[in-house]
Amino acid sequence: MKKHDLLQSGDNIVRVLDIQDDRILVIDCIKHSMPVWVDIESLKSGMMKCESSKACSQCSDEELSEVFICTDDELFESTSIDIADIDSLDADQRKVMYERYTMITPILPFIADDKMRSKLICSIAEDHHVSKQTVRNYLCLYLSYLDVSVLAPKKRKDDRELTQDEKRMRWALNKFFYTTKKQSLMTAYTMMLKEKYCDAMGVLAEEYPSFYQFRYFYRKTRKMQNFYISRDGLKNYQRNNRPLIGEGVQEFAPAVGVGMLDATVCDIYLINDEGNLVGRPILTACIDAYSSLCCGYSLSWEGGVYSLRGLMMNIIADKVAWCKRYGISINKEDWDCDRLPGTFVTDMGSEYKSENFEQIAELGVTVVNLPSYRPELKGLVEKFFDLIQEMYKKHLKGKGVIESDYQERGVHDYRKDACLTMMDFEKIILHCMIYYNSKRIIENFPYTKAMINTQVKPYASCIWEWGKSQIGANLISVDSRELILTLLPRTIGKFGRTGLKVNKLRYHCEGYTEQYLSGGTVMVAYNPENVTSVWVIENGIYTEFILIESRFQGKDLVGVQEIQNGQRIISKNEVRNNLQAQIDLAQHIETIAGSVGIHKDVHMKNIRHTRRKEQSRCHQDYMKEGAKHD
Repeated sequence: MKKHDLLQSGDNIVRVLDIQDDRILVIDCIKHSMPVWVDIESLKSGMMKCESSKACSQCSDEELSEVFICTDDELFESTSIDIADIDSLDADQRKVMYERYTMITPILPFIADDKMRSKLICSIAEDHHVSKQTVRNYLCLYLSYLDVSVLAPKKRKDDRELTQDEKRMRWALNKFFYTTKKQSLMTAYTMMLKEKYCDAMGVLAEEYPSFYQFRYFYRKTRKMQNFYISRDGLKNYQRNNRPLIGEGVQEFAPAVGVGMLDATVCDIYLINDEGNLVGRPILTACIDAYSSLCCGYSLSWEGGVYSLRGLMMNIIADKVAWCKRYGISINKEDWDCDRLPGTFVTDMGSEYKSENFEQIAELGVTVVNLPSYRPELKGLVEKFFDLIQEMYKKHLKGKGVIESDYQERGVHDYRKDACLTMMDFEKIILHCMIYYNSKRIIENFPYTKAMINTQVKPYASCIWEWGKSQIGANLISVDSRELILTLLPRTIGKFGRTGLKVNKLRYHCEGYTEQYLSGGTVMVAYNPENVTSVWVIENGIYTEFILIESRFQGKDLVGVQEIQNGQRIISKNEVRNNLQAQIDLAQHIETIAGSVGIHKDVHMKNIRHTRRKEQSRCHQDYMKEGAKHD
């Protein structure tokens, strides 16, 4: 027998903790009671007696039997405990396990000293704010198995089968609470009682779960994601409740050349030059995701693809000359952007997904469409609109600016305050953008050591200038004519003997005789605002064709189609009259032909003499006839 041995006597199993002379300190591994000193002779004979000569739990006459050494596996089998391997425990279980072991560690050297052991248990219980019995339980559990893993908390099993009441609660929550009707919890509870706990006459049963039980089950099983989606819908969840865990800009913009596109309706009402209310303008912008510089903008009354064309043209425009048109003088370094970003990041707007806009890929630009309701992935352009509108709104109160309460009943009609024209407002927007680009301090930009060494100022224009010279900058130089032609809508043109037919109009260009005779189709870019020219696209080259029908020169496609449709309607309305006229013509011809007799003997000789005779008989002097009419 030696220290830490396991001894079994009948159904009892004890562990030897200490041996002193003729005494042994043991702990009951079955009942997990505190360690006691027993007599060696009585232990060997199967009677374990305490020092006090008072029979203890191990000393019952019924359990008198031979003592022998057993193994840890036999102990585990007797106690039905399966100690998990430390590596199989999760982080929380390991944390609690070591906290409990640390709690009892000061007691282990004094296990044989009853007084010191009791004193330490009281002190530890007070320090850790637990009961003395809790400390004793941890101590006895560890001493019984001498394995720290036994102190790990057990995983809670959630696969317990639901009771009948719980199943009914789950049914009521799914049917009445987790719906778009947004019923209250009390309403769902009442409906459950009505459907599941009432008889055919509607009388409530004697026993039924209380509302507190119903609420407890709801709180225990509730999942917030399911709550938001079932009551507000998936789109609302993605827009307002979804966890915002994306890295955002850093995922798309490692360097200059990633443009984020978006549009918004400005919070201001404008008038025209005559003083009539027009409405709220649409601001479309492109923001460089790396530097936050505004690469270009478009302010117009039209959105969609039209505003995108204006935006693209403004991006490559000379900003000094552009601002000069509005009487604003700037330095080139304040807004030095005249090239397209190599990547455009857009949302799922119809104008961005259109085939027309995606043609810009022919210039080498990559278009990235973000998922719906993910504004944090292009947060810079969203923030740009907020900043720009905050800049001008505080100075234009009472001049058509919309406040946050404009949709509430009884508030002031902000349309009546409108006094700015589009030209006035665009000048204001330009001043705001110049400040945004060249004077607004960007406090949270992730500066690199190279930027600090170069002393790059924390302005978007300065970061942009520095970023353009770095490796990875992706900017594309594009000619304005090439950009315009690339963004024009396209259709299929058909060659024929009458020329190239596009949108039911005929066009011509020198050098295409063979195509006119051979026929065939070709891709054509056209300008809906002026049908005078179209451009045939062959191998990336644009060839201009001129309109043959001069009556449509300078007109837009809508106007031409209205003329063509008007002509077709007039012709269609006259179809019946035309058919009637053909019928009348046939009747007249048949009547005249039927009244003429048939000459069976036609003289064929002297035809020339007969012709001259008839000419002389039918000849008229028109001058003489004219004098008679006078």
